[in-house]
Amino acid sequence: MTDTHLPRVRGTLTPNRPLNDLTWLRVGGSADWLFQPADVDDLRGFLRDLPRDVAVFPMGVGSNLIVRDGGLRAVVIRLGRGFNSIDISGDRVTAGAAALDAHVARRAADAGLDLTFLRTIPGSIGGAVRMNAGCYGSYTADHFISAQAVTRAGDLIILTAEDLNFQYRQSDLADGAVIVSAVFAPPAGDPDTLHDRMRAQLAKRDETQPTKDRSAGSTFRNPAGFSSTGQADDVHDLKAWKVIDDAGLRGARLGGAQMSPKHPNFLINADNATAADLENLGEQVRKKVYDSSGIRLQWEIMRIGELK
Repeated sequence: MTDTHLPRVRGTLTPNRPLNDLTWLRVGGSADWLFQPADVDDLRGFLRDLPRDVAVFPMGVGSNLIVRDGGLRAVVIRLGRGFNSIDISGDRVTAGAAALDAHVARRAADAGLDLTFLRTIPGSIGGAVRMNAGCYGSYTADHFISAQAVTRAGDLIILTAEDLNFQYRQSDLADGAVIVSAVFAPPAGDPDTLHDRMRAQLAKRDETQPTKDRSAGSTFRNPAGFSSTGQADDVHDLKAWKVIDDAGLRGARLGGAQMSPKHPNFLINADNATAADLENLGEQVRKKVYDSSGIRLQWEIMRIGELK
């Protein structure tokens, strides 16, 4: 597809761009093109004039993603500096899609607004909206007011919660649409209390998750259909980590891929894994969990691209 005539842009268009260094797992082949738009108008014009038969894949910081070893026959769109603003007015927080979840949580806390659940989510706001990210009993949908998105045809539209139809770890964003910003209305809180809570969340995360390893966060959705609350009375019977552990798969390996010994729902690149190592280990885990418990684990990590 690199010989396809693409629209002129003010941002950066890179052909045959390897994607492995753009994902947390550090695996995957090349995209036909990587587009980093200068601003919303640049993105709109590009999508409007891009031939309709060219696939588009919006990519955040690559924190919950496996790009397969054969790469991606598409234009990957990655938003950068023109899309990472954070503005607070009254009880509303408006964040660009490229703003990191952790940065938004901290800025909101400074203003006495509670988006603390975002502090330990390793991604950006666009991905948080797309996947209805959540933890500690809170979800993006709980605080969501609206989002701006550019459609595959290049139109700038406003999306409501009803449009996105939020569910556990998913939404109904149209194919080829790119979220560019979102507005939230979080509850009020004392800034010092909010920052203390986030410090405690970070300490708990470092204690229980392999934060120093190359991972993509939680590998599978919880069969229970909700996130861990982090509270003492949290029930673990239908948590993904528990059914994986019960199947004897904590620390399981395939090639350079491993289910973390520290947290068995974290798939890690332990030793120069390929994307195939990681995905195949995940599929082995799904099969063995089903064989041992009858539970069908669903991937939370997105897998894209072609096999090599």
